[in-house]
Amino acid sequence: MDEIAEEEFAVSGHKSFRALYQCVLAHSIWATLGVNGVSVKSLVAVLSYFILAGKAKAANVQQRVNGLHAASIYLLLLGIPGSIANKVFHEVLLDTCADLTSHCWPQDSGKKRKKDGLKSSQTDGKRSKPQRKDAEMEVDDEEEEEEELHFSGQDLMKIRDAVVLLVQSLLRLLETFQLKDRPQSTSNCMQVTNDSIITLTVYHTATSSPSLVPEMAFYGLQLLCSPKHGDQKESLRRVFHQLLYVILMMNKGNRGKPSLLIKMITVLMVEKSEYRSHGAQAVAMLTSQMESSGYACFIKWLSNFSRSSKMVHRLFSIDVVMVLLEQPERQPEECPDPELACFLPHKFLIQSLLFARRMDNSPTVQGHALNCLAQCLELPSFNVTRAIHNLFAASEFENSSSSCEESGLTLDLGPVSVDSTLSKENLALLLRRVEDSKTNVRKSALQALVGLLKHAVIPMSWENLSTLSERCRDSAVSVKKKALQCVGELLAAKPECNMVQRVWLQGVVPAVVDSENSVQEKALEALDQVVLSQVKQYSASRHLDASQRLTWDLLGLLCHECQNLSRYFSRAFTIWSKQNKFSPSFITNLISHTEADHAAGAWLLLSKVVASSPKLPYGKILDAWDNMISSKAVSVPTCCHILSVMGDIAAHLNEDTKDRIISKVKNSSLVSTCSFRHVIPDLFCFVQAFLNQHCGELVSVCEAYLASIILSEKGAENLNEELMVRTKPFAGFSFLPQHFLYHPQPPYISAISSDMSSLDWRLSGSGKLCLQHEELVQKYLPVFARELEVGTEVAVRNNVVVIMCDLCVRYTNIVDHYIPNISTCLRDNEAVIREQTLIMLTNLLQEEFVKWKGSLFFRFMSALVDPVPAIASLCEYCLVHLLLKKNPEMFSVHFIECIFHFNSYNKHKSYNKFPQSEREKVLFSLKGAHHCDKRFRIYRFLLEHFTDTQRFNITNKINQTILACFADEELPLDADGAAILSETFKILSLKEMKLQSISAGTAGPAGEEPEEENMANMAKAVIQAAQKKVVSQVQKKAFIENTVPLIISLKSLLEQKRSPVLRDLMAYLQVTMQDYRNEVKECFAGDEQLAAEVEFALKTAEKEREMEEQLENCSLTGDGRIPTAQVRPFSPGLSCQVQAPPPL
Repeated sequence: MDEIAEEEFAVSGHKSFRALYQCVLAHSIWATLGVNGVSVKSLVAVLSYFILAGKAKAANVQQRVNGLHAASIYLLLLGIPGSIANKVFHEVLLDTCADLTSHCWPQDSGKKRKKDGLKSSQTDGKRSKPQRKDAEMEVDDEEEEEEELHFSGQDLMKIRDAVVLLVQSLLRLLETFQLKDRPQSTSNCMQVTNDSIITLTVYHTATSSPSLVPEMAFYGLQLLCSPKHGDQKESLRRVFHQLLYVILMMNKGNRGKPSLLIKMITVLMVEKSEYRSHGAQAVAMLTSQMESSGYACFIKWLSNFSRSSKMVHRLFSIDVVMVLLEQPERQPEECPDPELACFLPHKFLIQSLLFARRMDNSPTVQGHALNCLAQCLELPSFNVTRAIHNLFAASEFENSSSSCEESGLTLDLGPVSVDSTLSKENLALLLRRVEDSKTNVRKSALQALVGLLKHAVIPMSWENLSTLSERCRDSAVSVKKKALQCVGELLAAKPECNMVQRVWLQGVVPAVVDSENSVQEKALEALDQVVLSQVKQYSASRHLDASQRLTWDLLGLLCHECQNLSRYFSRAFTIWSKQNKFSPSFITNLISHTEADHAAGAWLLLSKVVASSPKLPYGKILDAWDNMISSKAVSVPTCCHILSVMGDIAAHLNEDTKDRIISKVKNSSLVSTCSFRHVIPDLFCFVQAFLNQHCGELVSVCEAYLASIILSEKGAENLNEELMVRTKPFAGFSFLPQHFLYHPQPPYISAISSDMSSLDWRLSGSGKLCLQHEELVQKYLPVFARELEVGTEVAVRNNVVVIMCDLCVRYTNIVDHYIPNISTCLRDNEAVIREQTLIMLTNLLQEEFVKWKGSLFFRFMSALVDPVPAIASLCEYCLVHLLLKKNPEMFSVHFIECIFHFNSYNKHKSYNKFPQSEREKVLFSLKGAHHCDKRFRIYRFLLEHFTDTQRFNITNKINQTILACFADEELPLDADGAAILSETFKILSLKEMKLQSISAGTAGPAGEEPEEENMANMAKAVIQAAQKKVVSQVQKKAFIENTVPLIISLKSLLEQKRSPVLRDLMAYLQVTMQDYRNEVKECFAGDEQLAAEVEFALKTAEKEREMEEQLENCSLTGDGRIPTAQVRPFSPGLSCQVQAPPPL
């Protein structure tokens, strides 16, 4: 065009193109052009001029917009019927128009752009250097000019609108114009449309406005797959081939480097573990196709990404590390850049990415990192194991070996360079993580610790191993199960290690009496697999396999070094006997081992099995007995087990056999080997008839001698200490309980009471007799109860508590009447007796041999305020972790009665009516202001473990049973009544009484990300907010309907009597109405004066709080004192501040 035409067109701008575009759509364009004498060729030539001008790199904004509009008009003309006849179609021009978008949209629009839009598009496109005539120099100049071009936001909006119009025109063309005979044009359209999906997606971000260009591009691909544009199968193949670059977020010039897609997957990953797992696998698959330099760049980026502030990012970085460790390790020589070569070895992934997360702020990330560390040791890569050895090995140079389970080979890892101080710190940190407050961290740390022990990364020291057995008694059920699993894995890996065997026994065997059934079942299953299932027929000619050797090694430890586990082991057999685990073949196999070198373990098992098996091969047992009785190399525990077996089968033997056995016992070394204390309990059932026949006279002589000493006023003068010692074994059997029932202890009894071991022996013997003879229980129980009350010796009273609790298991109904006597020991002067009583009663309550009847609950509560902090903490543990689980309503049921009981108030018709002696009332009373701290410590403890439902119900119950009784004057408002009412208002004012669903904050815990990071947490937060609103409305309604009328009545009554409790009532209202400070008049609509007083009190409290804050922030005066001010500090009604007992 000439200069005049260009100037005219510059004035009209893109409006001329818009008008022409609308004309082409609305009219018959070919007729219109003919009427106006416009040549079609000339029109196409003009459009081509603008298209080529807009395609140039140095084109300004106006040229680019004009070029896009011209291309839109050309495509529109091409789609109108008659375009072929009028020779509009030109294949090169069609391809240019379709590809014009990639040339007109600035490639760096998302990176460099001036923010101000005040400059015109004409000036934005200015070039910094003048054009040169030399063509070659002009090209170089244009490249430099392109770098200097900047586009404002308004310019980009103009270009975007023109691009949208161009894409719409292309879609119109594809709907009507056939490309079936033009495969090259079809292919170019596919390429251009596919590129638009990537390039034009930036529009939304770059212009901050929505765009439908990507969606229209996909619609264009759909049109290109229609039959009129060629073979559908071939079209689909080419479309999907092009879309692959879109999915991988890469162009054709960037093959093998899908880094953008990898980073997008990583950044956009969600917290759900399933998605993270699939995402990590996808990242691993993509990185496996990358060259070493690109892989190293990604690892460098991942290292920074693993320190992101978002928890899900740090979690996913660990998942990616784990899948990358499964790939073959890349060598540093493969990377041409030496600065990136350090990122290729697996050592960097483990030490700098994975192990670094052990100190993460989030417990979830900590646990995941430790769990993955344990998994690394199972990988077949020896460099991975070597890297972990570098972190934990204890010496400067250590030869370590790692076993590859798949190949069965053990390879030497060679010398490992280690910082000894750092390795010790890492191990100490891991041991601390095993005791972390978070459950998932403890479980993961246990798994990591076991992995390190299994692969000999850390030594098999008792300190490291005992940590595993201790976690088998963790407070969390899941941790206990994990610990049981870990000790089982370690035993399977190191079956020959004696310390591992001991740790397994100390962890698994006590778990059979765990309070949680699932833990019991897991422990029993482990014992069954390791012990019972490995008892097979013994033959001296056949060697034991590894599993059988392990079984007998464990049983040998139970016989000697771990005898303290015997009672737990017995409990396992009690449970198995109910499951019919002991078949005749099992017992036969077991008896065959009584002749082997490990006979001690066989007799141990046999002593446990015989008592619970109905059918036994008595002949084989007697044969084994005969063989063993003649042996002189028998240890004391084995002798006891042998005698126990014989005692259990005695009832099934005839008299001749019994006589023969007794004769052998008398002539053998058993009696000399075992003490009398061991022989008598085990053979008592067996030799009872023998004792009655042959020892009756001896027992009578002992009884007469003791009676002459104990019942005679001058018996002490005839005391023969040597004779007393000789009669000790019979003292327990001839203890005369009936004399102590009716005769108080005379002064002369002190002469023999100094021999406390004698008294202790008599009590123990009496207890054993009671366990076997029910008729003796009624005689001895009063003696035991009296000893608890008047006894002076700590050991004796302690043993009496144990004896009475053991009798309660056997004779529950008989001993139940003496539970108050036992519970009185919770206030004993000696701490050891208080602790023993607490433990024994807890066991009885757990097994439901004792119920929460009478004063037992309140006596337990008094142990919470024991002067010894350890006992108070033990009581808290027993109540919360052992007893509350079995009876969740236990605290709420007894709460109101605690108020009356601890204040020694018995005027209520329903509460505090159980019988107590005066001595017990004095012992357990917490009445008075000097015990206020203790009472409120108990109240706070109970309320802290209430559910919101229980808090709501207990508030209503307090209204009905306490406030209503005083308002109706059923309870007198005397000194005791005023104390109860005052304490009730103080309890209602406690923060622990508020519903947690209302008072709990919405912020996440320290170190964790906000809940909106996770969709599940967001949904939970919404539900909680809705629940909080509903609960608040329900509580408000209950307060207005139930509490307010009582408060009004009580206020009137207290004003009439001028009671000081009125101050506590107003303090309670002041605390309660903080939640309804804008609804005071609504709540107290029936008493305007009270509403005004409450409003005034709230305003006064607000001013006082502001004054206190000012005093706290003010500086000290010159003499070191705080400036004085007339401030009356507000008290919420509590005259004492109660601190919680120290943690267990």
